[in-house]
Amino acid sequence: MSGRILTVAQQKGGSGKTTLAAHLAVALAGRSGEPVAILDVDPQGSLGTWFEAREENLGEAGTGLEFRTASGWGARREARSLARSHGYVVVDTAPKTDTDAKPAIDAADFVIVPVQPTPVDLWATSQTIDLAARESTPALLVLNRVPPRASLTGEMADAIAASGYDALNSRLGNRTVFASAMGKGLAVTEEAPSSKASLEVASLIDELVNRVG
Repeated sequence: MSGRILTVAQQKGGSGKTTLAAHLAVALAGRSGEPVAILDVDPQGSLGTWFEAREENLGEAGTGLEFRTASGWGARREARSLARSHGYVVVDTAPKTDTDAKPAIDAADFVIVPVQPTPVDLWATSQTIDLAARESTPALLVLNRVPPRASLTGEMADAIAASGYDALNSRLGNRTVFASAMGKGLAVTEEAPSSKASLEVASLIDELVNRVG
């Protein structure tokens, strides 16, 4: 067995990277029926904090995920080791540091790049795209924290298309239920399965799986 390694990376902070990583892991586990692992290589440890809350809420046996941490070049080794026994490995990286992100990007089959729909965020994203290109890893942009009825979102979608970056059509809105679910160690698909946020995640996962296999 050799699973897919999906590294969530974004050099700019505040993109919702950890929230996206957690939701990808939960949704992939539910959709694929395969074991899924999450690997936290961000020194801030936000994904680990989320997983601890998940264990408290669901019990150690009920998380549906395996959790590991790694740092530096150990991230590449750990990700590849997990991929031998899991259908998917979702890796959360630190912002603003090539050194920590590079091994996780090198190990990945795909880099998932969350970007908020603002020009500044798109400009900053080029650093992450360039890093993925240097490691010969395909990158997929995901518009994240998208405000409702914002004309800028359409402009940003056009800007992404013009940039030549590969992006998923599915988007995740700027919804409070994401923060609420994360605080309990859950995903919105578990906290509010009939919500618009949950439907957005389901759409994203369908599109992502079709792309990455």
